[in-house]
Amino acid sequence: MHEAKPLEPISDLNVESELSYAYLHAVASHAGASCSVSNRHEDNAGVDAKITAWGPFPSGGYRHEVDLKVQLKATITEPVESKGCLSYSFSGIKQYDDLRSDTVATPRILVVLFLPKSKREWLIHTEDKLSLSKCAYWVSLRDAPASKNETSQTIYLPKAQKFDVANLADICDQIASGQKLKYAGKPT
Repeated sequence: MHEAKPLEPISDLNVESELSYAYLHAVASHAGASCSVSNRHEDNAGVDAKITAWGPFPSGGYRHEVDLKVQLKATITEPVESKGCLSYSFSGIKQYDDLRSDTVATPRILVVLFLPKSKREWLIHTEDKLSLSKCAYWVSLRDAPASKNETSQTIYLPKAQKFDVANLADICDQIASGQKLKYAGKPT
């Protein structure tokens, strides 16, 4: 008879990742958009989820349905703030290159959820509310420079680009009117 191994709970990194999905789904749903988790093939291409939104959009763009692919990250590392941007060390140069590519038809963004260091503060619920602590920010890496590193690249997320309902609506509006989301780069 084999002795059963004790079950291991999911790691804190996995919990962080799942909270980033929950955050993405909550914002997309509240914006009236659909959000679906990508399959393993898309995950290999650096895509964790896809958002679809329907118009009409405020700018009156010619598209009435837009898709947006999302790479999700979550971290408890406190970002360095400089000139209105938050720094984030992005691990995985292949995924970085996939996100900065201008040869993909569907726009892609990176969404980074910054969580408190204390796991107990990540999610708080009472009878009155369910609260996920801190905030996620988004950035397009299209036209970002090639990395000179082999394992990670520091990127900069503008604090004005919170991943919230208003900014998601703005992203979809830009896509609907044919604008390309581009990387602003390192603050000067």
